[in-house]
Amino acid sequence: MIYVALIILVLCLIIGVPVPVSFMASGAWLVFFGGIDGMGYPASQLLPYGYKQMDSVPLIAIALFIAAGGIMERGKIGEKLIDFVDVFVGDLKGGLGIVATISCAIVGSICGAACATLSCVGTITFPRFKSEGYPRGLAAALLANASLLGLLIPPNATLIIFAWITGQPVLACFLATVVPGFMVIALLCIVNRWLLRKNKTVVVAEKRTGSQKLELLRKRTKQAAPSLMLPFIVLGGIYGGFMTTTEASAMAVLYAIPIGLFVYKALTLKGTYEVLVESAITTGVIMVMLYSVAMLSRLYLLENLPEVLLGIFQAVSSDPMVIMFMINVFLVIMGMLMDDISVVVLATPILMPIVLQLGFSPIHFAAIIGVNTGLGCITPPAAPVLYLSGRLGSAPIDEMMKPCLWFIGLCWIPVLALVVFFPKISLLLPHLFLGTPW
Repeated sequence: MIYVALIILVLCLIIGVPVPVSFMASGAWLVFFGGIDGMGYPASQLLPYGYKQMDSVPLIAIALFIAAGGIMERGKIGEKLIDFVDVFVGDLKGGLGIVATISCAIVGSICGAACATLSCVGTITFPRFKSEGYPRGLAAALLANASLLGLLIPPNATLIIFAWITGQPVLACFLATVVPGFMVIALLCIVNRWLLRKNKTVVVAEKRTGSQKLELLRKRTKQAAPSLMLPFIVLGGIYGGFMTTTEASAMAVLYAIPIGLFVYKALTLKGTYEVLVESAITTGVIMVMLYSVAMLSRLYLLENLPEVLLGIFQAVSSDPMVIMFMINVFLVIMGMLMDDISVVVLATPILMPIVLQLGFSPIHFAAIIGVNTGLGCITPPAAPVLYLSGRLGSAPIDEMMKPCLWFIGLCWIPVLALVVFFPKISLLLPHLFLGTPW
């Protein structure tokens, strides 16, 4: 019966059924026809299980980080950060692309969500890309890829959910993706400049002298100082051990609101209310999905799906690294069909027993999940972030695909391969800061 349930899930996703409904449809089949005797499972046991799983304080951080991202966008906090980064690389050819990439990393480290990062940075930089003659397909593809840095530069929602499901320390999961995140930043900047090497339409800003840079740095540092404090508060609080992830997310909201209202004066009380309402709606959708997938994952475990998958993998090869390669292919395929959070909540409880049985560290697996979910968000047919970037940048998908494939092939896949086959890349910081085993 488990195979029928999986077929139902995949078919529902392919034909466009909403993800939570697809999960429920697959789960409903097992409720009625699952089990050894084919008599199903009692819903009276599943509903309390789902509720118990949702009763978790760390999940509050997801709602608060979503709200922080919305406030940053409305309050022009992100705009000041982008102007500050522009001081250092804005006068290089392709410099605006580097500015956008680094800005996405900074904004993503505060709000932890790709779409919020893309909306915040994209609304500011897309007009600049147009005025400086960037090919619109390249600009939209770059922003789509860069916005996913929020899935690697912590804090981020996917790793909070991963830690919630697996019972691992949230901070250790965060640290596991930091080095891969900086690797992706560097590669995106390099590939962006390489793609523009023969482009004649891009306007290159006039080279700034040392004194001009210092004066501009002084001016923009003063303007951006309140914005720059936000990542220091969030990241410093978490890594310094002063705040939990949930407390840091609350501080991000409490700090961003008065900055947007009274310092930059771009946020209004009405706008604040609208952001909070939109954040509540988004959070509600996520929580419904988490509740449904918590029950579905429980059913899959009762049907012994991890052992079934491991048997399929071992029929191909008994080498742990080959099996890990197949797990990554499995994750990429899932990422092509659903969004990042859906992949994490569905795949983690199924694959974690296999990963542990193969002898891999769960913290290492957190980094693998992080990179894979980023890759999935820009890989068609689902590719929600890619399509959103195309809408924001008014770029047709056919113009975006070629540069996006270059970014995938030269940035994401090499980093994923390094993370998978060299575990110490992701285990270095957790070992140094928290003493987790290599």
